[in-house]
Amino acid sequence: MATVLAAQLTRFGTGDAAVDAGSMQLDYGIVSVIVVAAWIAVLGAFRTRDARIVGVGVAEYKRVVNASAITFGALAIGFLLLKVDIARGYVVLAFPLGVVALLVARWSWRQWLIRRRIQGAHLSRVVVVGARADVEDVAAQILLRPASGYTVVGVAIDDHLDGLEVAGRTIPVVSDLGSVAAAATRTAADAVIVASQPRAGSNAVRTLGWELEGSSIELVLASRLTDVAGPRIHFRPVEGLPLIHVEIPQFEGGKHVMKRALDIAVAGLALVVLAPVMLVIAGIVRIDSPGGALFRQERVGKSGLEFRMLKFRSMRVTAEAELAALAEANEGSGPLFKMRSDPRVTRVGAVLRRYSLDELPQLWNILVGDMSLVGPRPPLRREVQGYESHVHRRLFIKPGLTGMWQVNGRSDLSWDESVRLDLYYVENWSLTGDVMIMWRTFRVLTRPVGAY
Repeated sequence: MATVLAAQLTRFGTGDAAVDAGSMQLDYGIVSVIVVAAWIAVLGAFRTRDARIVGVGVAEYKRVVNASAITFGALAIGFLLLKVDIARGYVVLAFPLGVVALLVARWSWRQWLIRRRIQGAHLSRVVVVGARADVEDVAAQILLRPASGYTVVGVAIDDHLDGLEVAGRTIPVVSDLGSVAAAATRTAADAVIVASQPRAGSNAVRTLGWELEGSSIELVLASRLTDVAGPRIHFRPVEGLPLIHVEIPQFEGGKHVMKRALDIAVAGLALVVLAPVMLVIAGIVRIDSPGGALFRQERVGKSGLEFRMLKFRSMRVTAEAELAALAEANEGSGPLFKMRSDPRVTRVGAVLRRYSLDELPQLWNILVGDMSLVGPRPPLRREVQGYESHVHRRLFIKPGLTGMWQVNGRSDLSWDESVRLDLYYVENWSLTGDVMIMWRTFRVLTRPVGAY
């Protein structure tokens, strides 16, 4: 409402303004009311506040954008058919301002909701049902991610136990698999999550659904398709059988062309805008310690091809020669070398690393096509030589200046977790997801955690 009013005031000021509507004059105040009412109605029709999408993933934002586009498209057609001559400037201001304001408001609300969920508020109470191993897996993922909006109040398994130890917490066993509905009601659960196919087969799930009828308790099936993003999953009912189709990842094609275009546009603009800052950093690096401003290192890119990656030098020039002597102090897992208090890091280098400013020269690598804005971490050849077979899938796309590893803990991540995040990105990336990762990267850099 505020943005539509702002568009009206910006375009027409505080004076009276009317639009030709056939044989009559229609005040722009009335037009604004119509626009706002239609916008709110379509946002509601698209269920943009559905509890299942609010606060999680990109579906909420996509619905807001789609609903807004439909609103203005429908209004444009309606005004055209009714011969209502709306000023173009009014529409040009109202639509983008309104969409941006909605997205910012939803994002702000999400940040507040995530903080509250981490504190234990606004969580849906769930009972997890299934075989013990599957229940432990699903419950652990929920407990470790409170921002997802769930809290486990009990589990239902056929093992004769009083409680289940999961992620450092004891979860009560509230029933066996034969009396789940009664246990869910008794524990005031909001949902029952089926973690695995019951031994009785699909009939057991159907029966559970019947038993939950008439209550407000939702039935949720946990897919065993791990690390597959929603856009790749499609449901197709065939004669009452719900089939799940999983799209095969595509590593070429139009989507990758658009990603490359985004890389060129953003990297080129950033190099121009940040050139003065980079010159200052280069000068400070040279003054702080002997050696050049840039550090060049061979890294492995897409399809295993090597390229020379650029960074501002953050260590002594003898850092590579000193690496072997520090091997016993390695705090990393897998083939990565990590050390929180690395003695090779210079004073200026510590600051550059903390805020990832040492990586700014990689904008040139992006511009020439060696890297992308978002992607897996660029590995060293010795790291690649230590990869297990499935980890080589990281090399199916270009490495990135930032990525899921950057916004989920950086150097604090274990090797297995960083691999999982990179492989998830390789198979499920999208342009919308890239924009969200870049936005999260800016937020992470203002509150650096895990950078060393």
